[in-house]
Amino acid sequence: MNSLRRTLLVSLLSAIVVIFAIGGYLTYRAALVEADELMDYQLRQFALSLRDQHFSQPMSPPIEAPEESLDFVIQIWDSQGVRLYLSHPHSVLPDLARFGYNTVDTSEGQWRVFSIPLRNQVIQVAQPMKVRSRIAADAALRTLIPTLTLMPLLGVLIWLLVGRGLRPLDRLAREVGKRRPDSLEALPQASVPDEARPLVAALNDLLQRLDHALTAQRAFVADAAHELRTPLAALQIQLQLTERANDESSRRAALAELRSGLQRATHLVQQLLTLARQEPDAARPLSAVALADIARQALADHAALAHDRGVDLGANMLDDTITVAGDAAALRTLVGNLVDNAIRYTPPGGKVDVSIRPDTVDTSTPPAAVIEVGDSGPGIPPEDHERVLARFYRREGTEQPGSGLGLAIVTTIARRHGAALVLGTSPLGGLLASVHIPLQPQPPLS
Repeated sequence: MNSLRRTLLVSLLSAIVVIFAIGGYLTYRAALVEADELMDYQLRQFALSLRDQHFSQPMSPPIEAPEESLDFVIQIWDSQGVRLYLSHPHSVLPDLARFGYNTVDTSEGQWRVFSIPLRNQVIQVAQPMKVRSRIAADAALRTLIPTLTLMPLLGVLIWLLVGRGLRPLDRLAREVGKRRPDSLEALPQASVPDEARPLVAALNDLLQRLDHALTAQRAFVADAAHELRTPLAALQIQLQLTERANDESSRRAALAELRSGLQRATHLVQQLLTLARQEPDAARPLSAVALADIARQALADHAALAHDRGVDLGANMLDDTITVAGDAAALRTLVGNLVDNAIRYTPPGGKVDVSIRPDTVDTSTPPAAVIEVGDSGPGIPPEDHERVLARFYRREGTEQPGSGLGLAIVTTIARRHGAALVLGTSPLGGLLASVHIPLQPQPPLS
């Protein structure tokens, strides 16, 4: 179980222990410096206190063993270098003296030595450095022991304070847990700590996007159900007419109407499935796509339809150097829907042109490519340009059968690619549909 409270407790206690360890070492070093200064002063005072003593004869072997608890070693030489006194015969100190303070390495460790000439004698007082280290360690330990004994109490206080600091998150979690699936209102941020505000803001943004997605989904389902009701009702009527046909010619005419109705229903279902595939949650990874190849494929796929309707379908400009980062299948659907709409709404003898070219008009934006499909049909009035992009919208007086989803699908695919669909007037006199798609990957348009 990954507990934030436990993680903070362990992390803070670990940091405190590390700080205490560093502080203990620094305290020990400071105590050692103070012990060195004090002991050096004592060595000097000890040596000076022996200046009034008289050692006229060379030393003789000691009668008794030296006191083991005595930390100082004293040596005295006359002016001829003859040793007159040695407090510890077993000492490993050298037989020569260097005046002043010195640190001497021996087989028993380091010694601190002070030597001074006084009244034709040389007095030397020495002390092992381990004594000073022990004194400094004891002083540092006595300083840190009270703090170490308070560590359990410190851990309890950290546990309680961290728990208190996490209470707003607990309240937030309980509030989110009590919500119903359809309750997507924004979470309150008044009592949320500053550190948790980015999380709450991200959750609110997610809730808002979920609300939009669910609203769009409900609207899509409602519109789809409404649009499917009409062709299904028509199919049922056509089926009844077929059953009531008395002669072969009437039956064939009824079957032709039934077949046409089935084709319209099938086309509507296909358009609905295509639109569902273009929703943001169904997006596929982007790859390098050559737009000219997409346009050529669309021209080949719709050549038969254009021929049957007597429409001149061709390409005005196909730039093979233009490559964008996109979903190849979605872009094929985009271009295919634009070409299909242009052919269906262009009268016989008309013309449809497809162009793939760089966008050279707006130089203030990142480099982009333009997919253009123009026709010589009746076009769309400017006041209807926004409305025809909505789902299931069909202009009054339109004779061509359709679902009203073609341009809605194009708009959805364009937004997924950070592009925009713009409607205008074609040089051929009809509608000009232009998709401005960035050459570099862009975030989807909202």
